[in-house]
Amino acid sequence: MSDDFLIFRPDDVDLTRSPLRRGIAAPTYVLGAFNPGLCRLPSGNLLLMVRIAEALRDPVEGDHVRAIRWTADGYVLDAYPLAKVDMTDPRQFALRGRSHRTLALTSLSWLLPVELTPDGRRIVTVHYNRAIEPAASWQEYGVEDARISLIEGTYYMTTCSVSAERHSTTLHTSTDGLSWRLEGIVLDHQNKDMLLFEGRVGGRFMALTRPLGEVYFAYPLDSPFVGGPSINFAASPDALHWKPLEAPGIRARKGSTSAMKVGGGSQPVLTPDGWMMIYHGVETRETVGIYRSFWALLDRDDPTRILRIVDEVPLIEADPALTADIAHQMYLPTPVVFTTGVADGGDHWIVASGEADLACRITMIGKERFK
Repeated sequence: MSDDFLIFRPDDVDLTRSPLRRGIAAPTYVLGAFNPGLCRLPSGNLLLMVRIAEALRDPVEGDHVRAIRWTADGYVLDAYPLAKVDMTDPRQFALRGRSHRTLALTSLSWLLPVELTPDGRRIVTVHYNRAIEPAASWQEYGVEDARISLIEGTYYMTTCSVSAERHSTTLHTSTDGLSWRLEGIVLDHQNKDMLLFEGRVGGRFMALTRPLGEVYFAYPLDSPFVGGPSINFAASPDALHWKPLEAPGIRARKGSTSAMKVGGGSQPVLTPDGWMMIYHGVETRETVGIYRSFWALLDRDDPTRILRIVDEVPLIEADPALTADIAHQMYLPTPVVFTTGVADGGDHWIVASGEADLACRITMIGKERFK
């Protein structure tokens, strides 16, 4: 087998065991099985926490488009008049005539644990009985994009929880990587890429964050940076209460292929050279943009001190050859690879990514690459 391959695809999901069966009788399909959090279990096996974006097979019914929503009594369908929505983006639709940009999703996401062999090359078990689904009104439109860090024997998993109430970052914890406890909201603003460092720094938990907003301010004309979403730092005494740090993090640079925005990818792991992290950078192109993976090295004692950023040559790029046999299922117009986890493989790193917002990709990268 190659050192770069797809390990889990949409057709690998058994939707008869989906949590949405409790309430949704309309036919659904897997829009994507992607962006997997990655950790090593106590057994030595690896775990992918896969985001399953489950969509209605026929979202449009008559003169309405429907969205899936969780409620305490089960899943329901909400219908919106077609004349009052914009369906340009296949992943969502925008409501017209609102004071603020207001979206509804064409799918609802839940998390599926997929256990792999220690080398990450074969699937051992798919744990449908341990799937993570919405559990509160502030998750009514889904739970997305798990990122997992093992710190002093406890697994910490951040997720994005989506609702009309708020777009927040939530935290789950586990002692075995399979049974998870929802700890609640830890960031009460739109923040797509929160990753905990795999280890405390100076006795504190540390995390990468990437808050989003509707407006950004300009850097001076002679600055090497451009305004927009960037990677910031935060610290916490308990992983529940977070304080943003004042030092700037990783910012999009002028002239780079990631000038549109940057965001966290894999959990920072401690190496002899410092904290190694893989992040994504986005090049402006059409609606979504081109996503690539880059890497950086942070000081072990003060991670706000950035030792090295490699954003000239991508570490990982989207590979159409990997998705050639499922190309008929693709819905994004631009190449996307989105790294979401890393595990130690001995002389190499095992890197998990979402490929094309469609499937889970595993890439083996020699540790000498990160020098």
